[in-house]
Amino acid sequence: MDADWDEVTRIAFPAPGTNDYPRPATTLAFDTIAELLWAGNDRGRVASFYGRDLQRYTAFKIQPPSEGPVRQFLFHDKGVIALGTRSVHMAMRRGPALWNIRHEDMKDLQCMTFTSKGASEIIVAGWQDTMFVIDVVKGEIVKTVPTEHHYTIMKKSKYICAATRSGCVDLLDPVTFKLVRSWQAHASYINDMDAQNDFIVTCGGSLKQQAAQTYMLDPYVNVFDLKNMTSMKPMPFPPLAAHVRLHPRMLTTSIVTSQHGQMHVVDIMNPNTSNVRYANVMSFINLFEIAPSGEALAMADSECNVHLWGSPSKIHFTNMALPIELPKAEEPAPMLDWSPDTPLSSIGLPYYREPLFSAWPADIISDVGAPPVQLDPGFLATLKQTDWGFYGRNTRGLRRNQVEDTRASTKTSAAIQAPKFLSEKARESAMSSGADSASDSLAGQGPSDPSSSPTELESLKPEAPPMYRNLEIKYSKFGVDDFDFGYYNKTQYAGLENHIPNSYANSLLQLMHYTPLLRNMALQHAATACVGDLCLLCELGFVFDMLQKAEGSTCQATNLFKALSATPQAAPLGLLEEESHVPSLSTMTQGLGRFLFDRITHEYRSIAPASTALEQAVFNLPQPPNPDELASRILATSAVVMIKCMNCRSETTRPGTAHVNDLMYPLPKAGARGGRATKTTFSQVLKMGVERETSSKGWCSRCQRYQNLQMRKTIHSVPAVLAVNAAVSTAEHRRLWATPGWLPEEIGIIVDQGQFFCFEGEDLKLHLQRGIHNITVYSLIGMVVNIESNAPQKTHLVGMINVAHAETTPPGESKWHLFNDFSVRPVSAAEALRFNAAWKMPAVLLFQMKAANNQSNMDWKAKLDTSILYKDLSPHSEAKTYRVLDPETERPGPDTIVALDTEFVSLKQPEIQMNSDGERETIRPMSHALARVSVVRGQGEHEGEAFIDDYIAIREPVVDYLTLYSGITASDLDPRTTKHNLVSLKTAYKKLWVLLNLGCRFLGHGLRQDFRVINIQVPRAQVIDTIEVFYLKSRLRKLSLAFLAWYLLKEDIQLETHDSIEDARTALKLYRKFLEFEDAGVLEPMLEDIYKAGRATNFKPPRREDQVIQRTDTPPVTAASDGGAAGASGDPSTPARKTAGLALGASSSSTPFGTIPVFTPSKGSPLPK
Repeated sequence: MDADWDEVTRIAFPAPGTNDYPRPATTLAFDTIAELLWAGNDRGRVASFYGRDLQRYTAFKIQPPSEGPVRQFLFHDKGVIALGTRSVHMAMRRGPALWNIRHEDMKDLQCMTFTSKGASEIIVAGWQDTMFVIDVVKGEIVKTVPTEHHYTIMKKSKYICAATRSGCVDLLDPVTFKLVRSWQAHASYINDMDAQNDFIVTCGGSLKQQAAQTYMLDPYVNVFDLKNMTSMKPMPFPPLAAHVRLHPRMLTTSIVTSQHGQMHVVDIMNPNTSNVRYANVMSFINLFEIAPSGEALAMADSECNVHLWGSPSKIHFTNMALPIELPKAEEPAPMLDWSPDTPLSSIGLPYYREPLFSAWPADIISDVGAPPVQLDPGFLATLKQTDWGFYGRNTRGLRRNQVEDTRASTKTSAAIQAPKFLSEKARESAMSSGADSASDSLAGQGPSDPSSSPTELESLKPEAPPMYRNLEIKYSKFGVDDFDFGYYNKTQYAGLENHIPNSYANSLLQLMHYTPLLRNMALQHAATACVGDLCLLCELGFVFDMLQKAEGSTCQATNLFKALSATPQAAPLGLLEEESHVPSLSTMTQGLGRFLFDRITHEYRSIAPASTALEQAVFNLPQPPNPDELASRILATSAVVMIKCMNCRSETTRPGTAHVNDLMYPLPKAGARGGRATKTTFSQVLKMGVERETSSKGWCSRCQRYQNLQMRKTIHSVPAVLAVNAAVSTAEHRRLWATPGWLPEEIGIIVDQGQFFCFEGEDLKLHLQRGIHNITVYSLIGMVVNIESNAPQKTHLVGMINVAHAETTPPGESKWHLFNDFSVRPVSAAEALRFNAAWKMPAVLLFQMKAANNQSNMDWKAKLDTSILYKDLSPHSEAKTYRVLDPETERPGPDTIVALDTEFVSLKQPEIQMNSDGERETIRPMSHALARVSVVRGQGEHEGEAFIDDYIAIREPVVDYLTLYSGITASDLDPRTTKHNLVSLKTAYKKLWVLLNLGCRFLGHGLRQDFRVINIQVPRAQVIDTIEVFYLKSRLRKLSLAFLAWYLLKEDIQLETHDSIEDARTALKLYRKFLEFEDAGVLEPMLEDIYKAGRATNFKPPRREDQVIQRTDTPPVTAASDGGAAGASGDPSTPARKTAGLALGASSSSTPFGTIPVFTPSKGSPLPK
């Protein structure tokens, strides 16, 4: 508390209503992220006051006046949480309510605090036997916790510190809420308490000796050490301690006040010395609070006044305050002397600071007045003249009355033209071979053709050229699968789709994928037995495996982004696009990189990788290292921070290990007169960023006050993968990056006696030739680049990556590629390493030890953990629809055929608009989520029997269960009501991923959509799709599973809804039919007959009018052997079928899929006879 501290403002606390008298405040609190002071009264009303003048900001009611006072406030990024006697209320800082929670067991609430999950969860307690855990984001009670003690005050530190009615303080575990320890602070009661870092301070009272029923405040403040779990020496306070607060910035300083306004600033470690102040109050002080910044105090007295104390020159409530949205006062219109002689020019026009709706953007403005049509003189010579004009035969190739776009011939568009849909191309190729060739010739000049690259560097242009701009996926009635991604990518390297949330991370994922050591870490971890739902390292391994198997096709990282969104730390760190307040994309991707590297290190250490052969070879390790050592060698810059006080010269140290290094740029200096400006190199900037020599204010333990501290890192080792954030923030930084050749493709690093040295160019060559020092050469793998565009284009991120370092065989030259989401194209090294201060700046750079380039370790496939295939994770005891694989007799491998089918639910409805032609145009297609996965044995003794039938627990809200098509109901996916094997998405996915990497061949009908929703990439050699084998390209129509089953198998399926097990079995039988036709040489005639029959029935199986099918459960695998009817339950589910092609009865228990009377496997069939 500085010497100039005094009362700055005093206001009267407003009355609850116009006809009510003023009432004293019952609770008081400073906002943690805004310049607001909040107060509540005994009538359930809340008011807030802005700034040092305590200007009234908002006021609202959280409960009826009869329910009593407002007890406490907590603060969240999205609003303020107010505690009433019987309810918990959350409102925006502007006043509108977000949620209000009431419960029959909320009888007398007193206090609340945050839990171990930070600001996303609170626990509420009071003078009652139940505590409530509330999810702040959802506004729901997620847990009730019984308690034997009644609590009056709660504070969050290392533990949840809860004060009881009997003067005791309970320490509760912030995760389980169990009692860890109890401390008797005062004899009778606790009047006030605060907890911060390692200390708890309390003030309370006890009974007087003369009259046993009269209480008196104690003349001291008790202190408890949380670190050592012991009581410390009390702090004496003769005026009787009524309120106490720990200083938010000075760790051992507390402020104690009496009821009459005497304040002592006391050091806990030296309680006998104090700084005394007096507040000018005429009554008793009821409430006392200190601001999060430590620069302001607030007090409320019994005469309904609120006092604000602080230094008049620098008072503020919080260090990083968000701007307050104030209501805009409407300016009155000026009065005009209106008369017939008043000129209209005297009526002024308003000045606007934002674009008007009438100011249309340039992309929707149409040109008027097209140039006239240029007619061929030869064509004019064939026309005949009449009184009204000329007429003749139309030989120009245009339809009658068709308007020719003459404007298109006079100007060419600079943007990449969107390709035609695949369905349009297929239709045109079937109608005319000429159209096909024309389309192909156009595609040859697409964005990925290296021959079409100009001689001038695209990065030198004043605006972002088309190849760097944001790309948008167009949708037809067939959805995203009809979009021609191949038009944008003619390379063997896969792109990533950008229409899913958080796809800003695509470029960072591509950069990590083409870093061999990172890719190896993820794949080796994914091959282990890890089944953690939110393991991001596993998800990275799945994405990297997809990108490897895609061979130039477009992939998506849906499952990874779902896991990222569900990670509790992602939203507070600002890593999610769906949050309302998102920073710039460059800042987000830098934060995401730091977060992912931390998670990779933590998760890699949790379980031993499948193989460490690559790391042993790169680091020359004789023995297999442990995961901790490997994670540190690959990702961690090991360092110690030296902290030196500039006053007393004392030095202290603390760990300074980092996974990502931010560049530090030198301060701009004016060059000497007549001299040359010093040249700043990338190596110098990197050295400054790694060593980070800075100065700042901090607490000196020897001086016992804030002093100027100098900090510098002592580097012990540098990782094999060096991640660097560019941290470009000023125009000077931009000019530095725009310098030609400033970023080198190789750097050399020496770590010697705690110092970091970096070399590039000729200096690097010289050190390598000398060979004196142990220098490590690093190659630039690539960078995430921020592309800034003007409207209507959006700012976005691209990846500039040298894929040559990730190939198995070194190509001998750089192979730089631009990864613009799903557009991938080769670029020159000059183009990749050239930046533009106006629109092209780097965000993240990755360097890798050169010795690890072109290294790979595929041992994870041989050591793949397959135990998940043989575990039955269902907790239910009912009859199951599947039987897990037998580890002794059923070992899937490259020759194994498994039949797959899935069911989906809808998370978002499609967005459709009508265009100017009156046609329906899809803006955003329906978003699906995987709800059920069924995998059926394709051979063996139990052929046709499911060994996987998983229902997936979906975190996102489902808008439509599509029960008519999927057979899924809400109760099927509810853990409380489901009778099925409900698993997480990670568990279901990993089973399929294990089968994929064991080499199994997936058989099904229309598997492309299944693979898209599962988010898995299966090579063509491992796919058998019956929709393709029974398809004639000349007919432009693919046949449904129900129609093929009706015509070829004489079976009726999908009568009322779908059953994934039944559909998988049907596809398996259809594949057998296909093999039979192919071996007999009658496949082509049979296909013609199938299409002929389809035209007669409109490609739909005919239904009998009297056919009524009731929906029942999927038949359990043991139902027939027990003699009971399958699906006897009355709950709605999938219809049971009576078919000749599948019988699970006792007569066919040994070969449940071998009862097809019309088929015998041929000699060339891969299925057993």
